[in-house]
Amino acid sequence: MKVTGFTFLRNAIANDYPAKEAILSVLPLCDDFIVALGNSSDETSEMVKSIDSQKIRTIDTVWDESIREGGRVFADETNKALAEIAADTDWMIYIQGDEAIHEDFLPLIKKEMELELNNKNVEALLLKYKHFYASYDYLAESRRWYRREVRIIKNLPGVRSYRDAQGFRINDRKLKVKLIDAYIYHYGWVKPPKGLQGKVRNFNQFYQTEEWIEEKYPVQESFDMHNADRLVHFKGTHPKVMQERIAAANWKFERDLTKETSKMNFRRKLLQKIEDLTGLRLFEYRNYKIVK
Repeated sequence: MKVTGFTFLRNAIANDYPAKEAILSVLPLCDDFIVALGNSSDETSEMVKSIDSQKIRTIDTVWDESIREGGRVFADETNKALAEIAADTDWMIYIQGDEAIHEDFLPLIKKEMELELNNKNVEALLLKYKHFYASYDYLAESRRWYRREVRIIKNLPGVRSYRDAQGFRINDRKLKVKLIDAYIYHYGWVKPPKGLQGKVRNFNQFYQTEEWIEEKYPVQESFDMHNADRLVHFKGTHPKVMQERIAAANWKFERDLTKETSKMNFRRKLLQKIEDLTGLRLFEYRNYKIVK
C-alpha cells in the first residue's frame, strides 16, 4: 500500500500557520509527500525545504489572484499538487497548512486504509474536526463550524479539489466515504486579537473585493468574537509536533472567552440544542456520501 501526502502553501510564516507541524504530523503515514509552494513573500519555501525528510518533494507555483469567487484559487493550488501524485499511489492524504493530526490517531488511520484498500464502495475516509480558536485552550463548537471533512482519498481517476479546497469530488460527484473516529486539529484561528483580525482580512482577499474587506473588516486593534459563535474549554492534549510551538507562542487570556461569544438567534439556538441532545446536525451541508 503506497500513501502520498500533499498540500499547498503560500506565506505560511507571515500568516503564522503551523505548516511545518502539519506536514510532520502526517509524514509517518506517507511514503512520499508533495508540497505546492506558491509565490510567497516570506520564508515559507525555505522552511519547507529545511524539513529533514527524503519523502518531501516541492513544486513551485504562481497563484492566480484573479480567481476570487468562492476561494477557487485554493482548489486550483490543491489540484496542482494532486496532479504530481504518481499513478501507483493507493491512498492520498491531504493536510492544509493550519491543520495537524494527533499521533494517537495514526495507527487507526493506517488500519482503516488497509481495511478499505480493496473496497470499491469506499472512495475516501471522512475525519472529524476540532477547531481551536483564539488560543490553544479553546474550541469553537457550533453549527457555524464544519464538523467533518474528507482528508484521505483513494487515488482514483477524476478526483479533484472542490470549490475552496475544503473537500473533493470525483468527476464532479460526491465521494463515497467512511466516517472514522479520528480528528483533524484545525489551528487557523489560533491568534491574538490583532492577529485574528489580520487572519480574516487575509483570508477574505481570496473571496471578496478589497472594497468589501475594508467595509466589513476595517483595520483595528481588537477582534469581534462573534465569529466564534460558541467556545468551550479544551481538555485534551495537542499533537507532539505542536508542543514546541505552543510552548513558545501560547498566550493566556485573563478572562474566560467562553462567556464572550455572541447570542445565537432562536433558530440557531434551537438547532444547536437538537444537535447537543441527539448528535444530529439538521440541514448540514455534506460534500460527500457516507456509505459505511
